[in-house]
Formats: sequence, structure tokens, C-alpha cells
Amino acid sequence: MKRGKLISCPAFTAAIILSATLLAPAAQKPPATITIKPSIWEKFSQPPVTFSHEKHVTEDKIACNKCHMIYKNGKNVWKVGDPVEKCEKCHNQPTTRQVFNLTPAQKKLNLELAYHNLCLTCHRKVKSEHPTANAPIACAGCHKPAPTK
Repeated sequence: MKRGKLISCPAFTAAIILSATLLAPAAQKPPATITIKPSIWEKFSQPPVTFSHEKHVTEDKIACNKCHMIYKNGKNVWKVGDPVEKCEKCHNQPTTRQVFNLTPAQKKLNLELAYHNLCLTCHRKVKSEHPTANAPIACAGCHKPAPTK
């Protein structure tokens, strides 16, 4: 009887580890489409941005840490498997008017500038390298009104 328990215990442990390994990626799979609608803004001057996360990852081959970040000692150390935080956790200044008049420290914390700097920098680079690419650089290219029902 003791011998059966010794065999079944490692087998049970192995089954748990295998199950966790197989289920972990499924639990962490991001949504195919994401809508950026930060809670720090009560009203939006433009419609929230909805984009295909799946397309950015699979077709455009953008590395996850180009958008997802954890900064330590001035360096982005985020890696796949780390928690994904909303940008507003760190960029918590909601100012949307006269953002270019902000101090450098305020600009760093400004959520609108964080989004625009991240997205537009990449989109402009793609457009300069591939002029016909679908990488919007005008407001209406990303800020599209929700479809009417």
C-alpha cells in the first residue's frame, strides 16, 4: 500500500505541473481586439481607439515589450508572462489641453502623450518605410466613431 502511494504522489504532481503548463498560455491569451478607454478621463474629446491586438502581434510581428512596459532603472524589463498593466497606472496625468506647454516631468506622466508617442512613433516609422501600409497617422485613422446599430 505504501508503495502505491509513493508512485501515485509523483504521478499526481507531474499531472498537476503538466496541466498548469498547458493551461497557463490559454489563461494568458490576450483579446484579439482591444479598446483603449482610460478611466482617468470622464469625457473623451475623440472616440476611444479600438485596434486589432492580434494583427499587431501576428501580422505586424511587433514585439510585446514595444507596448507593454515595466521600467526599472530606466530600462524596460517587461517580458512575456509579466502582468499587463494599463498605461494609466504610471501615466496618470489626464491633461488633454495644451499638452505641449507641460514641463518635461508632466509630459512624461501625461497619458495622452504616452499613447500618441508610442503609437504615432511606430506608425510614422512604418509609413516612412512602407508608404502604402495601413498605419494611421491622422486622428481619424485611429479615433473612429463606434458603428451605429
